[in-house]
Order: sequence, then structure tokens, then C-alpha cells
Amino acid sequence: MSASKTIKILSGGALRTLMVDVAPLFEAARGVTVEIEFRLTSVLQKEIEAGAVFDLALLPRPELEELARHGKIAAGIADVTRSTVGLAVRTGAPKPDIATVEALKHALLEARSVAYSDGPSGAYIAELLKRLGIAEEMRSKSKLTSRPVAELVAAGDAELGLQQIVAILPVPGADLVGPLPAELQNVIIYAAGLSASPHDAAAARDFVAFMAGPEAKRLIRAKGMEPG
Repeated sequence: MSASKTIKILSGGALRTLMVDVAPLFEAARGVTVEIEFRLTSVLQKEIEAGAVFDLALLPRPELEELARHGKIAAGIADVTRSTVGLAVRTGAPKPDIATVEALKHALLEARSVAYSDGPSGAYIAELLKRLGIAEEMRSKSKLTSRPVAELVAAGDAELGLQQIVAILPVPGADLVGPLPAELQNVIIYAAGLSASPHDAAAARDFVAFMAGPEAKRLIRAKGMEPG
């Protein structure tokens, strides 16, 4: 491919730490310049519906499928990563047992404060607290934030933090305790979908294929996710 080629990618913010590493590898291997815009999934969904110009979108699969139903994303959506939710503590703090549902419930009830996102992932946590039967007990010590949840934990503003593992790992001063128990887990599948009218469909498809290759898979696992 010509070095003059450029593809524009619209990506959910959760994939930022992955994409800033993957994109340069792809550029070096294929001679294609990658331009990426990172936004909240809800914002990108509205922009795409309104006619945004792009080659490839990296978003949770349900949102891509909805855009495809409206003719904004081409057929052939491909899963890229699987992201799960974990629990974080401040670096150096004791790590509670969260291996079972009862252990997690006990850890949350014993914590002085728990932070989670005020975005879509936070809605899952709110429902989780209801499922555990501790929503009322947790209300007064729950802290919602638009920032990475682990930043509140690292600063000492919250004892525990619940968010996607991919968003916990990059934050200095916060340590991952581990993923939530499997029966409570919220797996988010991030997928790739080509624009219905891409500038360079071939280069965009090549990027999707690159994401399924060994270099990208290694980085996906290093960022706390699993390949799709």
C-alpha cells in the first residue's frame, strides 16, 4: 500500500491504551497512516448517525449492530476484544478476597467507600449492587465519577473502585485486585465495523485483519483484555 494512504478510526475511549500501541505497529507494517478519534461510545454513536466521515469504528458490538441496522455500518462486523470488570485498591493497600459472590459482597459492605463510573458501565454496577441485595447499604458510600475510577482510588478518595480492567491497569497508584466472579461478570465485546461509505475500505479491512494477528493479540492481553 502507498505511504500516502490514511484511514480514520472512531474509537470508544476504553480502547485508547490499546490503540495507541497497535496503531504505530500497523502503520510501520502497512505504510498506512492511522488517525484515531477517541470519544464516549454514546457520543460517537450520535456522530455516526448524523453522518460522520470515517473508515472504521471500534465500539461495543450492540452499538455497532444498531448502527448497521440504520445503514451507517457495513455488513461484516468483527469482534476485536472482550473486556471484563475488575476491582481496584490503592497501591499498597490490602487486597480483599473477591473470588466468590459472597466474598465480593462482604468486601463491598466492609469498604468505607466505593467508586464507579457515572457512565454506562456504572449502570451495570448499580444493577449489580441491587442483585447482591446491598444497594441501600452502599448508597451513602458510593462515589460516581466521569474520570477513570482508579484515579479516585489512587488519590485515596475511594477505598475500592469498580470498572473495566482495561481502564484500571494504566492508572499509577492503583492496583488491580482481580476480575469480578464469573457469575457476576459483565463482558463487553468491542468490535470493528467499516463505515457504510469508507474512504479506503481495503485499508480499513487490513486494519481489522491486523487486530486479529499475533502482535495485536499480545497487546490486547497485556492491556487486561482477551482477543475477540
